[in-house]
Amino acid sequence: MPFVLLHPLPSPAAWLYIVLSAALQVGYSVFLVAAYRYGELGQVYPIVRGSVPLLVALGGFLLAGQRLAAPEIIGVLLVACGIMGLSLGRGRASATSILYALATGTIIAAYATVDAIGVRATSDSGAYTAWVLLIYSILLSTTFIALRGGLVVDLKAMETWKALGGGVFALLAYGAVVAAFALGPAGPITAIRETSVVFAAFIGRFFLGEQLTPRRVGACAVVALGAICLGYQP
Repeated sequence: MPFVLLHPLPSPAAWLYIVLSAALQVGYSVFLVAAYRYGELGQVYPIVRGSVPLLVALGGFLLAGQRLAAPEIIGVLLVACGIMGLSLGRGRASATSILYALATGTIIAAYATVDAIGVRATSDSGAYTAWVLLIYSILLSTTFIALRGGLVVDLKAMETWKALGGGVFALLAYGAVVAAFALGPAGPITAIRETSVVFAAFIGRFFLGEQLTPRRVGACAVVALGAICLGYQP
């Protein structure tokens, strides 16, 4: 809310994208929580993030007739192999978590595309970000109440402060990405962001006590490399 007050109103052409992005991010939040309910961070997160550039590339090829360059073909194969490495064999992610993770990746690809277009429809990326997050917060709270029947915030509970910290980081990360979309092409920016899958494996190990096997680290690295290839533009 403070950021909304500090920035001028976005241009009329941007409002459709703002509302659409906020609505898509509600779906993203619901499916991501469901994926984490059934799977581990080190498995779910790489599938979620790695599937985004994969789905964008395949969607452009199948729906828009776009030809895939050699780096993109390599990227598709690498991401597919990395995801299979996380979802097959011993210690694999559950089928339920994989399906939720892929659904989450699809929604992320959709709202990232909306943001890449919408931020260019306004002259102020800060205003765009602030209004998306404000509308998103209202829609998400409404969705929570509809699904759970009530919303109680206990300021004495440690989970409340963890959630607040996560929200601050999410705000900063989303704002940084939107600002990047305003400065350059979406493909390479999205690809660089997906390298975070490697960090997720280590965060899962050191903060959540998840297994950090060579296979899991290797699969995450393959997903990250594939995402970079998908976003490469000569």
